[in-house]
Amino acid sequence: MIDDTADLAAWLRLTLIPGVGPEKQRALLAAFGLPEAVFASGRRAVAGVVGEALAARLFDTDNAAAVDAALAWASQPGNTLLTLADAQYPAALLQTVDPPLLLYVKGQVALLGRRALAVVGSRSATAQGIANAEAFSRALSEAGLTIVSGLALGIDAAAHRGALDGAGSTVAFIGTGADRIYPARNAPLAHRIAEAGAIVSEFPLGTPSVAHNFPRRNRLIAGLAQGVLVVEAAPASGSLITARLAGELGREVFAIPGSIHSPLSKGCHQLIKQGAKLVESAQDVLDELRWQGGVAPALAAPNAAAQEGGGVGAEAQVLDALGFDPVDPDTLCTRSKLTPDALFAILLELELAGRVARLPGGRFQRLQ
Repeated sequence: MIDDTADLAAWLRLTLIPGVGPEKQRALLAAFGLPEAVFASGRRAVAGVVGEALAARLFDTDNAAAVDAALAWASQPGNTLLTLADAQYPAALLQTVDPPLLLYVKGQVALLGRRALAVVGSRSATAQGIANAEAFSRALSEAGLTIVSGLALGIDAAAHRGALDGAGSTVAFIGTGADRIYPARNAPLAHRIAEAGAIVSEFPLGTPSVAHNFPRRNRLIAGLAQGVLVVEAAPASGSLITARLAGELGREVFAIPGSIHSPLSKGCHQLIKQGAKLVESAQDVLDELRWQGGVAPALAAPNAAAQEGGGVGAEAQVLDALGFDPVDPDTLCTRSKLTPDALFAILLELELAGRVARLPGGRFQRLQ
């Protein structure tokens, strides 16, 4: 980390001027070197690079209060500001075309330098998708990979939870300021990540949730990781943006297949058709990455008796009838040859036991 407060203040002064975006900031650094040199070069020299209007904004804007607030934030335990000139700045992001000049990090900075895999997917995930994201992330983390995601609801949150249970921990890139948590429902998870993982933002403190910041955040998820695993995604999912960006960077793209009837499997199937690696286990991912660390623990399998079509009584009969695709009650009655009353009584028991999930539209899906 940069210890010289004056140097860090110059980086903040450059990046906290409204209207002077990252492209112009990088042009100034390319022309003059470090931020102190930009401001020392004078208005006329700077105007020769970014034009008179932006030069005036650079020299006339008083952002001292914002700079002081960021320095105060960075002085708190667990908070770090990383600049492009910092030795701890993640090397993987330096390989991208537009690495942020400044990263706000809350948590374990060292995680940004370790080998990582992104796990992403739908916010409106199915119960099976959530279970898959947690199980894959836990196994990959236990093998030593750091799991990267975006702290969104659904698959992202499940990926972070699974990763925290393993040895590799997790990194969350967010689309707001590092002093804000979005969505608020994930605040307890964010606190866990800040303690045992890392939360990272390129946006100034106080930046609210703005729609166009999240696709921009996705490029950092793709950039830090060696590959991207898409667990569930609709055809228009933002996860496909992350996968595309990863492919453009030469990273590996993985996808978990699902039911041909599920809208949330269509994005994954689309990726597989375009060349993404179809994976059925965490070890598939490690093999493709030529991982030299640990071996992924086996994913939890469905109940063995149910897999074999055996089991005791009507519960096994209903599980066999369910299969692993979402099923409506009428179809279940036909398959299981049970009356509706008997069927719903068994489904309730299975749901309470965590073996079956009730989906929107009245359908049911087997989890184990």
